[in-house]
Amino acid sequence: MKIITLINILIFTLLTSCVSQKKYTELQNRADLCEGELRTASNELKTTSNELLVLENNLANEKNKSKALEKQGDYFKSTNTNLLDRLSDLSIVSKFGAESIKKSLEALNEQNTYIKDLTGSMQRKDSLNLALVMNLKRSLDDFDDEDISIEVKKGVVYVSLSDRMLFRSGSYSINESAQAVIGKIAKIVNDHKELDILVEGHTDTVPMHTDCIEDNWDLSTKRATAIVRLMQTNFNVQPGRMTAGGRSEYVPKATNETSEGRASNRRTEIIILPKLDQFFNLLTPPETASVD
Repeated sequence: MKIITLINILIFTLLTSCVSQKKYTELQNRADLCEGELRTASNELKTTSNELLVLENNLANEKNKSKALEKQGDYFKSTNTNLLDRLSDLSIVSKFGAESIKKSLEALNEQNTYIKDLTGSMQRKDSLNLALVMNLKRSLDDFDDEDISIEVKKGVVYVSLSDRMLFRSGSYSINESAQAVIGKIAKIVNDHKELDILVEGHTDTVPMHTDCIEDNWDLSTKRATAIVRLMQTNFNVQPGRMTAGGRSEYVPKATNETSEGRASNRRTEIIILPKLDQFFNLLTPPETASVD
């Protein structure tokens, strides 16, 4: 608003100084242009701020859940400690019974520790997902939003790319223009070597059969493999981190009854997820001693 005020003062000063009509018109046009650019920049800033606010709210909700679990764990731990202290003073409890109860309470404490560790890991994962989404959106800001979708689903980051951006119709050869998109994604993936990449090819329900392609299963798999091969050979993504798979027509995003729906279903998804062995280790609870 300060810029607009200065522009208006400048116009008024020039008017009072008897400038020519041509000069006045030129200055007025420049002022209108500056004001339009300022409004456009302001709208873009509001849009970006709103997207960031949504992601921050999601992260805040997960943090609140984490705090609630931690409080519950602290309560159980405090209660168990008090019970253990009082056991030594209860003469009516046999030595065998006291030992059995002690083992049970120790097992509960181990479970509470496991819950805390799991909650902390989930919180770190959510923070990493937030950073990945923001980095990917900034990196791919120059490309058409209709061809690229970035979101968090089932706790992992999905990058969905339309087939019209990547391939010619019925082909699994990557367009030269699409390599820039894959390169930007690969750069961010290479910055997070603790994560794995799953590339999935998807088609619509229109049957496909050529001399080189057997069916939609074959086409979806070849397209996923082409993306993985490009990321390895051109952008140095470690092959051991990547998996390529075809889903054919069987995981649609929209109806196949319309051309728009079929266009949405023809896509390749790059899924960025934690390493599977680490993920399953995280979900395995600690072994607890048996209680006789």
